[in-house]
Amino acid sequence: MKTLAVFCGSSKGASNVYLEAAKKLGKELAKRHITLVYGGACVGIMGAVADSVLEAGGKVIGVMPSFLEKREISHKNLTELIVVDSMHERKAKMAELSDGFIALPGGPGTLEEFFEIFTWAQLGLHHKPCGLLNINHYYDPLVALFNHMSDEQFLHEKYRSMALVDVEPNGLLDQFNTYEPPTVKSFITEKQT
Repeated sequence: MKTLAVFCGSSKGASNVYLEAAKKLGKELAKRHITLVYGGACVGIMGAVADSVLEAGGKVIGVMPSFLEKREISHKNLTELIVVDSMHERKAKMAELSDGFIALPGGPGTLEEFFEIFTWAQLGLHHKPCGLLNINHYYDPLVALFNHMSDEQFLHEKYRSMALVDVEPNGLLDQFNTYEPPTVKSFITEKQT
């Protein structure tokens, strides 16, 4: 794995534990020579993970829509900043550049990014690992929802297991290294006579 996209909040969160865990992930990415691909901002958890990678000598690629870049929240010290026209282009570019995807705590935007990339994996549009870094048990309710979807037969168990989860960056990255994607979903219909 050479590049990893991280979806996360532009806020710091209610506890310093989120910032500290983001920094820990950044250091681990740099240690493993994995380039960070992220939303390009200098604020919140986004800024913390990018700063941590850079401080540890790693590379960071930011992908930011022009309307946000104009608000001067873009990180000025990145290895590379790619400015795109829209949020849709941002997600597509991040997906193109990345060998895997991790969601740190964040709000609706973080979840939207994660769910889109997870859905693309389920449909076989990519075969890259998708994971949740479950800092401070932030994603426990989401993991419970995935289990509920599976129990209620709206999510096959083999796809449920695509959402890799760990509380530590090392554990999650180790899972990424051994990830084997499930077979692609297909629909079988009876022939009409």
